[in-house]
Amino acid sequence: MRNMLLCMVACLLASLAFAQDPVKVDPKHYKIEKENDQVRVLRVHYGPHEKSVMHEHPSSVATFLNAGRVKFTYPDGKAEERSWKAHDVMVTPAGTHLPENLTAKPFDLVLVELKGK
Repeated sequence: MRNMLLCMVACLLASLAFAQDPVKVDPKHYKIEKENDQVRVLRVHYGPHEKSVMHEHPSSVATFLNAGRVKFTYPDGKAEERSWKAHDVMVTPAGTHLPENLTAKPFDLVLVELKGK
């Protein structure tokens, strides 16, 4: 039992250690559109049922270009589903997650990551 607990803790720490910049770890889904010292603007595209890898974002503003439904899995193993309509805008806190498109349609969004304090 102790070994299993240590293994679970090691896996959690490893997932946190590897949570990185989505542009570097998942360039298929994340592209930089613009960047300056205050913001980084990402174009995000997921095809039907596509899944990313664990990564992190600073506090951000997301503008959804079409409707979607995604499952977010977090480093602690918990997961939640979220959905939105086309043109919805959402403010998101900094965090680490692994997104998965739950629909048979692609979804696109523009993510403005906030830099600094």
